[in-house]
Amino acid sequence: MSEFKELIKSFPKTREYVRDFFVYGFKTRDEFKEKSARTYDNERRRLESWLGEFVQQDYTDKGKNISLAIDSNLLDTNPLYRVWKTKSFTDNDILLHFYIMDYLSYDEGFTAEELTDGILNTYDVAFDVQTVRRKCNAYAKEGLLRKEKSEKDLLYFKESDFADVAAKYPMLIAALKHYQISAPFGIIGNTILDNLSAQNDTFRVKHSFFAHTLEDEVLLVILEAMQKKRYIRTMIRGSKSGQESKMMGVPLQIFTSTRTGRRFLCMYLTTTRHFTCLRLDAIKEVIMLEVSENYDELRESLHRNHRYLWGVTFQNSGNTHTEKIKLTLHIRESSEMHIVERLEREGKGGRITKIAPDTYTFETEVFDSGEMLPWIRTFTGRILKLECDSTRLEKTYYHDMEKMFAMYDI
Repeated sequence: MSEFKELIKSFPKTREYVRDFFVYGFKTRDEFKEKSARTYDNERRRLESWLGEFVQQDYTDKGKNISLAIDSNLLDTNPLYRVWKTKSFTDNDILLHFYIMDYLSYDEGFTAEELTDGILNTYDVAFDVQTVRRKCNAYAKEGLLRKEKSEKDLLYFKESDFADVAAKYPMLIAALKHYQISAPFGIIGNTILDNLSAQNDTFRVKHSFFAHTLEDEVLLVILEAMQKKRYIRTMIRGSKSGQESKMMGVPLQIFTSTRTGRRFLCMYLTTTRHFTCLRLDAIKEVIMLEVSENYDELRESLHRNHRYLWGVTFQNSGNTHTEKIKLTLHIRESSEMHIVERLEREGKGGRITKIAPDTYTFETEVFDSGEMLPWIRTFTGRILKLECDSTRLEKTYYHDMEKMFAMYDI
């Protein structure tokens, strides 16, 4: 039987479990059907080890279920960053790391052969030259070391310590404190603060979506593909069905919901020749492919379509390209002009018209009117009439009203 280890080799598998516990939560051991019971136990123990103070246990008639209870506005950092700091390593990995970084503290560059000999002479430890070279190249790729060509030799230098930069510009620390809790890839700022032995004692974010850090690994590849104007191939796992599928297309933009915080990748699918949005938390893997020759044209086309987007859907269930909506609202002008201001603020360019005293209309045209339904419901009690090209939307809205009237015996 393999021994349980807290450290991990593969982040994607652990990401799925953390997401299940944190985003969905409230699952019992028997409800994790995809993996074995032993795998569930190991992932649960890792989670409790990393995030013990946030683990919540509830007992139901189905058994004990585990979830994560994290209140973002009370914390100075994202506790899910701990998941990124648990990668496994061998004894030689960690020893060689410190040998290389210590030996390169001298203000001069060394070849891989010179480094190997220097480590042997200084620390009395022998490593293979190829092992040292691979480690140095990996560190150079990650920015820990710098490579320079000198005649026929390739020299490695240690990059300047960020502590020296922070000492010259103390306000950088304040910027890092804010960045690490509010921006994508905040784990970078958090790691730098850890290395400087600094903590965020200044900022709190009321609505911070901690689960975003679980998506940053795939987001990084997507942004790189967008910068290089390349195609990508994505592996998608359905949140409900659990089935996996592949999609190929051109990544164009990242959308973020201000209400739920959920992030979406907007891409142009080469097979169907239309835009679509994929939930970022459903993407398991991203592979960057060849350059897209018409990338700029696709971006322009997407921008032209922005005005018809209410949410993230580019198609509707009918046969029309777009659907027109008209709301007639009763708004008391003496005391409720803030409602008109809200329509202007949230209406995404819709047309507002006063048609009678205390009566206004709001008109817009969108790809999928169904996405507007939650917003429309917030005006319940003021809606005099709802008209839409989509009879489905009208039926749904009025059916919901009838159910509400029946519930409250109106």
